[in-house]
Amino acid sequence: MDTYAYELNGSLYLNITNRCNNSCTFCIKYKNRNFEDKYSLWIDKEPSVENILNAIGDISAYKQIVFCGYGEPLIRLQTVIDVSKALKAKGASVRIDTDGQASLFHGRDITPLLEGLVDEIRISLNSPDAPSYQKLCRPVFEEKAFKAIVKFAEEAKKHVPSVSLTAVDLPGVDMQKCKDIADKIGVDFKMRPYYEKTYLSS
Repeated sequence: MDTYAYELNGSLYLNITNRCNNSCTFCIKYKNRNFEDKYSLWIDKEPSVENILNAIGDISAYKQIVFCGYGEPLIRLQTVIDVSKALKAKGASVRIDTDGQASLFHGRDITPLLEGLVDEIRISLNSPDAPSYQKLCRPVFEEKAFKAIVKFAEEAKKHVPSVSLTAVDLPGVDMQKCKDIADKIGVDFKMRPYYEKTYLSS
């Protein structure tokens, strides 16, 4: 059965697509289609707005509602907007975890559409430069991707209260250089753990 919402660390995560702009070498969905051996996040059918809201239920139990599953949520931009409007009307705190390529994907700057709907956005940088990003994340947009991610973060800062660049703690990734990019833009930086042992053993 498809899982459209799953709980983790006091927040509720929304899994609305398996489509992605990247095919990252470290992505957990290629290791195990069941997240933490509990949630089947590889979905057969993308959920409607109604499906998602029904899966969320009562928001009062969660500190945050997070768009983050086995795909890139902002590929389904209008769905994210519609769900976020409904959530904000109920007083929810909304976060998006993204690869930062939504404006490139949609062919326009989409960050103004997030204003007033998204409280926090975390953008996966993962590498300090375009060549290493292409090797690690294998983006559909190839050499255009890295520059677009940095630009997306710069624009998101104008419309979203909390913006972070993130990087997975992988061998060979220079975390300080990634943080330097975040510092230059004027956004936060977060290092994310790598889950290889968890997923390769399950």
